[in-house]
Amino acid sequence: MNRTIGRTRAPASVSPAAKFARRRAIRGGLALAMALLLAACGGDAAPDKAAKGSAPKPPHDPNVITLGQDLKGLVRLGPVTNMEVSDILRIAGRLEVNANRTARIGAPVTGRIVDIKALLGQDVRQGEVLAELNSQDTTSAQLAFLKAHSAEQLASRGVERAQLLLAADVIGSAELQRRQGELTVARAEKRAAADQLRVLGLSLKTVAQLEATGTIVASTPITSTQAGTVIERKVAVGQVVAPSDSLFVVSDLSSVWAVADVPEQEADTVRRGQRVEIEVPALGNEKRAGVIVFVADVVNPETRTVRVGVVLENPGRTLKPAMLTNMLIEGKVSQRTVVPVSAVVRENDADHIFVQVAPGSMRLTRVKLGPEKNGVRPLLDKMPENTGIALEGAFHLNNERQKRNLERGG
Repeated sequence: MNRTIGRTRAPASVSPAAKFARRRAIRGGLALAMALLLAACGGDAAPDKAAKGSAPKPPHDPNVITLGQDLKGLVRLGPVTNMEVSDILRIAGRLEVNANRTARIGAPVTGRIVDIKALLGQDVRQGEVLAELNSQDTTSAQLAFLKAHSAEQLASRGVERAQLLLAADVIGSAELQRRQGELTVARAEKRAAADQLRVLGLSLKTVAQLEATGTIVASTPITSTQAGTVIERKVAVGQVVAPSDSLFVVSDLSSVWAVADVPEQEADTVRRGQRVEIEVPALGNEKRAGVIVFVADVVNPETRTVRVGVVLENPGRTLKPAMLTNMLIEGKVSQRTVVPVSAVVRENDADHIFVQVAPGSMRLTRVKLGPEKNGVRPLLDKMPENTGIALEGAFHLNNERQKRNLERGG
């Protein structure tokens, strides 16, 4: 009897390639089934969601601000305007001492410095002693004065005796006239000797004392020829000096000069008596008004410039010689686009204005501006005519812009 009757026949073995194809078919079927299920259950949801979704928002511009009701009352909008303005020449310069109020003081004679009385920065009066020196020339001049004084006294007594003798009919009138001539010469020599002492630095009081006592003064004073401040001292005790040496510089600093070298192309815009402004960076760009007192008559051949000077009053001594300055000179008149000072915002060491980019929307825009004059500043950058800007309230706009940026960042 055959034992295989009633048993199931064993399947043949399956290859790896067939297995891979079967799994792939199963996965494809599952994917198709899922797609059909989603289409049946929510086929209409996907289009609705896509329709309801908004377009991506543009990136936030921190320089743009939208005007709200709180700002409309503080901000006044309007177009940029054109008007005739004069260009302002900004010429770099410096401060100098007023040459008309400055004296360079030297020794009256050759000698050796024995004492210094004036200190650097000290205020002195006219005739005040700055230093003293010993000099053989001064001693010789005093001796000459004493001899002239003695000769004058002798001649004076000779005239007196001659007058008595003439009255007694002992001598003739010719002898009296001769002695009177000698007295005249002696007096002239004495005056010359006294003048020489004054040239050498001795005061009238010292000369009178020398005449009365006959005592020679040991030292010669070096005195200030004007009132002011000692701004230079080039001498030390024991130093041998000569009349050609400059020992002290005394200047009245209540008035200083501002000088600048104007390019020769702009020299026709400056003239004597013209009012200008001097800007001093060391004093926070403080501006001082002044008048041009001189314009050089020649051009410097090396720099091709013309030197211009302005007198500035300096009662508080805040202006120091050698400080750097900017001389603001009014130049030629031309048609320029201008903005009011109230429209300018200073930020990051640059000038900005708010330009209208859309109704109710303003953008902070960096611009280059010229110096202020009569409440407006000329635009150095080109801007289309009738461009809308914030004429007033730019400060409030910028504060609100910064506030909103901080809130958005927080």
